[in-house]
Amino acid sequence: MKKLLSFNFIRLLSNGGFKRFSPICRHQSGTMKYILVTGGVISGIGKGIIASSVGTILKSCGLHVTAIKIDPYINIDAGTFSPYEHGEVFVLDDGGEVDLDLGNYERFLDIRLTKDNNLTTGKIYQSVINKERRGDYLGKTVQVVPHITDAIQEWVVKQAKVPVEDDGVEPEVCVIELGGTVGDIESMPFIEAFRQFQFKVKRENFCNIHVSLIPQPSTTGEQKTKPTQNTVRELRGLGLSPDLIMCRCATALENSVKEKISMFCHVEPEQVICVHDVSSIYKVPLLLEQQGVCGFLTRRLNMPMETRPRRMLTKWKEMSDRSDRLLEHCSIALVGKYTKFSDSYASVIKALEHSALAISHKLEVKNIDSANLELSTLQEEPVKYHEAWQKLCSADGVLVPGGFGVRGTEGKIHAINWARKQKKPFLGVCLGMQLAVCEFARNTLGWADANSTEFNPDTKHPVVIDMPEHNPGQMGGTMRLGKRRTIFMTNNSVLRKLYGDAEYVDERHRHRFEVNPELKSHFEEKGLRFVGQDVEGERMEVIELDDHPYFVGVQYHPEFTSRPIKPSPPYLGLLLAAAGKLPGYLVKGCQLSPRDTYSDTYSDRSGSSSPDSEISELKMPSLSNE
Repeated sequence: MKKLLSFNFIRLLSNGGFKRFSPICRHQSGTMKYILVTGGVISGIGKGIIASSVGTILKSCGLHVTAIKIDPYINIDAGTFSPYEHGEVFVLDDGGEVDLDLGNYERFLDIRLTKDNNLTTGKIYQSVINKERRGDYLGKTVQVVPHITDAIQEWVVKQAKVPVEDDGVEPEVCVIELGGTVGDIESMPFIEAFRQFQFKVKRENFCNIHVSLIPQPSTTGEQKTKPTQNTVRELRGLGLSPDLIMCRCATALENSVKEKISMFCHVEPEQVICVHDVSSIYKVPLLLEQQGVCGFLTRRLNMPMETRPRRMLTKWKEMSDRSDRLLEHCSIALVGKYTKFSDSYASVIKALEHSALAISHKLEVKNIDSANLELSTLQEEPVKYHEAWQKLCSADGVLVPGGFGVRGTEGKIHAINWARKQKKPFLGVCLGMQLAVCEFARNTLGWADANSTEFNPDTKHPVVIDMPEHNPGQMGGTMRLGKRRTIFMTNNSVLRKLYGDAEYVDERHRHRFEVNPELKSHFEEKGLRFVGQDVEGERMEVIELDDHPYFVGVQYHPEFTSRPIKPSPPYLGLLLAAAGKLPGYLVKGCQLSPRDTYSDTYSDRSGSSSPDSEISELKMPSLSNE
């Protein structure tokens, strides 16, 4: 009874009064366990992968795991970020535009998160200010402590209980990643909130994993521990003591270095974990498990579970080992606007990797800045122009991803035109699909000025138009966002077959513009078919071109639901076509060997990443031996 009361105490309102909550049946599932992942020295150190990996090994032990990402910036969400500023914007089922680390959580753990799993300073301050305007604080002075810190704790406690799997079971462990580095002024309220939080939920229910950099200067080749010592000292000064220190380093940590960190950072040597660079991120959970992280967390958090991860990590080992042994290569030209920063297309690249692994090919992504394919570049920088076209012409397939703004769109249209005429496998995603329609209108229908009204509002042939509900006066959250249903209109669609002959699919969207439905008949007369539409039949969702090995465009973003051992069907189709294996795959009915199914890999309670279909086989021997 005391535990129940202490847990409910966290839920006190910021004004000091009690709020009625339904009883919590913790005697069945045990008290919620919280694992906070912080970082030091530099940002972008890999906290997201480490947090995902920790969740993976805990899930493999039979636990239900959820994840929360905290971003200290004041933006309400990631929707208005430039891809160069913060990487891609990841979209969730409920339409939340969130940090790309939530994509890692979903891919590693095979879960479905909500927008409230991404907590920002902007969201917290907005909620507190709204309460203050309503008079909830009864005239009190609203301050960072206790009002902001209490709001953070209440948000975490509430969101940690939200089911993230199809079975609807409440999670038992919540992995919380705090973005940025310890010592940043922006993250101070969150650090203070968790300093208080560790005492409210009790020590046996809270632990801190601190990720730090171990630099190795080329001049001496010696692994340096001073940055880690400093960041741990700073973290302790703020009231948090790390239970595990995960050291990011180029090469394996030397024993003497590990002992030095243990001595100066006040932890046992077993609490110093080496996370060195590996050939595949899928090796990271295995790396942590080999160093006893699972056993340590079991003891530290007093969690009754299998002490050694079983089936799930065995499959991860097969997958990661196999990725190192692949001999055949397949190259995909990624024609985009933000190719200088790989995180701008993080999910796209991951979806390509998943599909390449499924067909036993090593993937080569050829990043091409679409602006370099345009004639203006030929005049100004001819070397860049010819290099870009050489990359495109030597690729086995072409992918044009989504994006916003007019820059580089003509270059994308040139790439689409080349892929269509040369019979190269092509996949257009969101804007890529819209531009494929524009290219076809210009060069097949003879509408020379055909364009999207996003780029040319005065075009005489507006083949892509803005949606009725689009509000141009406000940028954030005004697009068609989240999971929407697409109905297949024909039975002979290639993409329908790739989805397991599904009548419909539920995929995630993020767009303001759409293909003009009034012009549909003009395209279909010439062989460009709109094989997928929304439920009302008003929005064109999927296009396919007759007499082409693989020319597919989708208005949605299938990369967001791709999983390591269950690749996204549109991306799988692109890789199969690029490798010359698509016809054989379709002849076999898109059925793979029933062994090593995805449900066995993750667990019997995992949800499907592709509605009503399963790309379930990992090894695909029949494809690799064709």
